[in-house]
Amino acid sequence: MVKNAGPGRLAQTGHNNFQGYTLMNKTELIEHISTKADLSKADAGRALEAFIGAVKTTLKKKGSVTLVGFGTFAVSERAARTGRNPRTGEAIKIKKARVPKFRPGKALKDAVN
Repeated sequence: MVKNAGPGRLAQTGHNNFQGYTLMNKTELIEHISTKADLSKADAGRALEAFIGAVKTTLKKKGSVTLVGFGTFAVSERAARTGRNPRTGEAIKIKKARVPKFRPGKALKDAVN
């Protein structure tokens, strides 16, 4: 999500708004990449899919992907725990899980502040 960004930012007219935030979906991201990189929408779509595929493959192997200035995609282990069924209050066992995480880099943090 991009909070109502100024001119020249990712958030421009035509994007979805939800509770004061500007949202960009995959189609809009492909269109943005296509325009900024002077690519066809098909090429931009393939480039985005290749990027997503590379991140998924690396995370499946318990690796991480670091883009200096942007951030790091990594996998974290969530331990097994006991939870509660909110409807009945009954205790339930929640299995351990590997979850993807994103840690923003300094340049990205500075860009949004």
